[in-house]
Amino acid sequence: MPRSPRHAVPLTVALLVVSLPLPAAASPGLAQSAAAPRATVAAPSTPTFATASHRHEAGRTTVDTTAGEVRTTLRDRTTGAPVRGCVSLVPVDRDRLTVVYQGEAQEGRHGGCTGVDGGDLLASNVPPGRYHLLAKPYDNAQYGMQWVGRHGGTGQRERGVTIRVRPGRTVTAPTVRLDPPGSVTGRVTRAADGTPVYFGYVLPLPVVPHPKYSDYGVITDDDGRYTLTGLGPYRWPLYYTGPGLASQWSGGVADRRKADTVRVRSGTSVTSDQTLVAGTVVSGTIAVDEMPNYSQVIAFHARTGDVTGVVDVGADYTLRLLPGQRVLLRCDCAFVPSRWFPNAAQVSEAQPVRIGHTPVTADFDLTAPATVPAP
Repeated sequence: MPRSPRHAVPLTVALLVVSLPLPAAASPGLAQSAAAPRATVAAPSTPTFATASHRHEAGRTTVDTTAGEVRTTLRDRTTGAPVRGCVSLVPVDRDRLTVVYQGEAQEGRHGGCTGVDGGDLLASNVPPGRYHLLAKPYDNAQYGMQWVGRHGGTGQRERGVTIRVRPGRTVTAPTVRLDPPGSVTGRVTRAADGTPVYFGYVLPLPVVPHPKYSDYGVITDDDGRYTLTGLGPYRWPLYYTGPGLASQWSGGVADRRKADTVRVRSGTSVTSDQTLVAGTVVSGTIAVDEMPNYSQVIAFHARTGDVTGVVDVGADYTLRLLPGQRVLLRCDCAFVPSRWFPNAAQVSEAQPVRIGHTPVTADFDLTAPATVPAP
């Protein structure tokens, strides 16, 4: 769906912070918060997840879902001075990572921010599980965002520290040591003819865009050019999209872990050009009693859980995906919980779809009850 040209200007990575809670201006010291899920038009379901904590009662096993907390501190890497910012807790487990809907970046739904003086941070009401930490400073002209490591930042999620939140307990994460930022500039073109890709996204992590609102990060201009600022000085895989083209990671791959990383350096700008291919057509029909105005089919990489394609839908849909991957398809297409292809209520029951070089058909029927896992 076309969007207003007024949005087609480079934006900063800092705009991704909007999904996190902001600290109260008069709250010194620890700021406690948890990012609340946004409502969506299609009222998608939120999967139920088991944790590693179980109790045995009267011959049956129950799961302890008592929330926990994560405590950390944000500091200048060189001086040790406290820094203002926020931290998102991004799920490690694939199925939890797929809890992302219209208008959201794929950064998890829980986190916290520092108080006005910076430094200490407490994320509360965090469901038990494993998380990576994504830190975003308020002043992205002075500090760059990072995946938090044990002794400093990184641009690669898998190299970040893994935090295990246990029921009812507070875990202390490593101190977040923030570095001065750098930027990436480049041009995005079509592989078929070299023409510029207008209104494509260039991002450090995927989003599920809203058809009407589009402030998620950098958007390419009329000539396909972009400038991505506010990144920490590390190696970053970048996510590229373009209208009518297959989304991909830097280097032209569907798997983030195989991406060609872009080396960002503090205080300078590096160049990263990218060509996008049309990809393989995945299409199908959607049978539904009543469809909301804003409905989407979302493709998730079957191994990593990353968003790998999104398309707005009507009675049918056409989605283009990069060949050489397997995906899980979810239809947020009704005033009932989301449906995973072919007819599952939960992602754990979804059937992976292999994307090759020939078109794929995947129909959704939301008029019949969804299949649910056996007890």
